[in-house]
Amino acid sequence: MSGMGYAKHSRAQEAATMQALGDTRCTAVIRHSCGQTARGAAEAVIRGGFRSVEFTLSIPNAIDLIADFSKRPGLVIGAGTILTVEQAEAVVSAGAHFIVCPCLELSVVEWCRDNNVVCMAGVYTPSEMWAAHKAGAHVAKLFPGAMAGPGFVRAVKGPMPFLKIVPTTGVTFDSCADYIEAGAWGVGFTGVLFDPEDMAKKRFDRIEARAKEYSAKVRAPKPHPSYLAPQPDPFQWSKL
Repeated sequence: MSGMGYAKHSRAQEAATMQALGDTRCTAVIRHSCGQTARGAAEAVIRGGFRSVEFTLSIPNAIDLIADFSKRPGLVIGAGTILTVEQAEAVVSAGAHFIVCPCLELSVVEWCRDNNVVCMAGVYTPSEMWAAHKAGAHVAKLFPGAMAGPGFVRAVKGPMPFLKIVPTTGVTFDSCADYIEAGAWGVGFTGVLFDPEDMAKKRFDRIEARAKEYSAKVRAPKPHPSYLAPQPDPFQWSKL
């Protein structure tokens, strides 16, 4: 996948991003106060097997990192901590393939819907997940994921199997496969992947080794049954 250079995606680009995210199952979420350290960490997790990387806007010069990495074949690059439409326009113009909100900001979700940009909306409750889905969000980012756990994902997927739920923050090596087996569409790894001491000392070899273990484990479980066949979507029925 490559950078777009304008703040609108085609339907084909939207579909390709969703396919890539579904295939890879895991995203490395980078948040750091040093742009160069963030770059080194991204290179490390890519060497370790990650194909999806999210750069949060809290990183200095995050736009430049998005523009650079989005040009690299085989990667799907996200922009995180998006709270306004203006930020969404800027990161998509730079080449971001998808955007991530830490909360349910409907103006951003609706802009993404109207411009075929894949959006992960930050949600926590079933009501927020449903509201995000109705507004056009492609993915429900369960945040913080550790507060809920795999059992929560399994419970929500029961009545709403059409949701694509991606827990982030608090997902660990021990729990990542449990989330997938419970019905998560994917997971996001944050500080657990980027150990603060390793980041401070630029021990990128350790981050690379950790990435190899994490990416392999999260891809090991078989797909959840809800992703093997189209699921009834009541919102789509209401538009018939």
